[in-house]
Amino acid sequence: MTAQPTRLSLASLAGHVPAGPGSSHDAVRGPAVDPRSTTVGIVHLGVGAFHRAHQAVFTEDAAAAGGEACWGILGVTQRSARVADQLLPQDGLYSVLTKGRDSTSLRVIGSMRGAAFLRDHSEHVLDTIAATTTHIVSSTVTEKGYRRTTSGGPDLTDPDLAADVAVLSAELGRTTTSGRGGVIGGAGPARTPIGALVRGLARRHTLHGAPLTVVCCDNMVDNGKVVAALVRGVIEAVPGARAEALRVWLEESVRFPVTMVDRITPATNDAHRAEATALLGLRDDALVVAEPFSQWVIEDDFAGPRPRWELAGATLTGDVAPYERAKLRMLNGAHSTIAYLGALRGHRTIDEAMTDEQVVSVARRLMAQDVAPTLDPPLGLDLDRYREQILERFANPTTGYTTMQVAVDGSQKLPIRLLGTVADRLTAGVVPAAATRAVAAWVVFVARRADVTGRELPLDDPHAALLRAAAAGSDDGLTDRMLALGEVFPSELSGHDGFRAALRAEVADLLSMVPAR
Repeated sequence: MTAQPTRLSLASLAGHVPAGPGSSHDAVRGPAVDPRSTTVGIVHLGVGAFHRAHQAVFTEDAAAAGGEACWGILGVTQRSARVADQLLPQDGLYSVLTKGRDSTSLRVIGSMRGAAFLRDHSEHVLDTIAATTTHIVSSTVTEKGYRRTTSGGPDLTDPDLAADVAVLSAELGRTTTSGRGGVIGGAGPARTPIGALVRGLARRHTLHGAPLTVVCCDNMVDNGKVVAALVRGVIEAVPGARAEALRVWLEESVRFPVTMVDRITPATNDAHRAEATALLGLRDDALVVAEPFSQWVIEDDFAGPRPRWELAGATLTGDVAPYERAKLRMLNGAHSTIAYLGALRGHRTIDEAMTDEQVVSVARRLMAQDVAPTLDPPLGLDLDRYREQILERFANPTTGYTTMQVAVDGSQKLPIRLLGTVADRLTAGVVPAAATRAVAAWVVFVARRADVTGRELPLDDPHAALLRAAAAGSDDGLTDRMLALGEVFPSELSGHDGFRAALRAEVADLLSMVPAR
């Protein structure tokens, strides 16, 4: 029987990769900071693979570049204890296996200085949010994790969030000898990220009132504003003078900067684990995998100290919107275009679709001819270079995206990724050819639900029933029936004769390519 490799930890790392700033050997690097002397200054809610491959790496590099040892991270898991259970026996250490088309490297990260499962360790999490040494609470909990209503407020009918609000109300109703009013603690575990955040803020306000910055890193438009509205909504759901005092302090002392994040992090598989073990000589149960590219744009609006993320390559700006618009329309718009056209043409993965010139040419024309004229790029963003960089990233076979993964939820993605571009070009007097073909590919994807070989293409969409009903009927009327869906197409598009005619032609061409079943 082959012996299992020793597991990664502070003790075992010293015998393989020298720990400490700048350590490296061949394709393997040790932590850029000394984990033993790094203290927690950030609480991160939702410590999944993306955070560990993105913000945690930026933070470690910023701390190393700035010579600061106060930016360690307490990583908090909410849905399960799995990641915390992986990290704790490894003293918070984990590695990032970076996979390019022609290169591979491994880096051990030392900035994760603690891990906690929210429901089991709520008091520790809330105490750390409240600590004067904590200056940032960040989050990557996915859009669903924020428990929002369709109008954007907190869903107070959600049983877990409702439980958090009830506990917050009880906690704010207590008394304390601190002179600030409202003792916090012991009333029950936090169940949701927003509940934990608001309860932690309430505890901080009660104990000392030091300022704090909340940095949302989820892929939501105006993500900081979204979280700020949720926090306010939860506080407003609690009656009483102490809740009002908390709300006033929030407006004065807490900031919610908007951010834009980008890095592809494929799911870690056994082959990745074997490759990492061969490189490091240690078993890493918390391994994450990432592409070489990484981008972080942050609104420069902080309530107190922060890591010097700009020293690590992040962009600090007064306005994130131009970066976000470019990403949504160029990167995400091209991604959806490649997914729908590629799926129809029988390609199972995005990188495979990138070998098909008929797919790639549409994506390239979309970005160059349709999207670029709608953008006002910020200083330093070269759209031509950005376009080619996007295409290179999509062609990387190690990212592992399938066309069907990207194709899900099309009715929600299309308005943000493609239809805004169409609307802007129509306003400018131009019917955008590539964007129209991309929209047609989605229409045919919905209608045919199969590729050129007859392989089924399942429809995974929150409006699936509505879409199927619209798609049912003759091919001749398909375009008009789909354009009538107000849930997807705004009136300025569905009522534009030029766009309707162009879309009919593109849909007819693609329908002829994919036979009806």
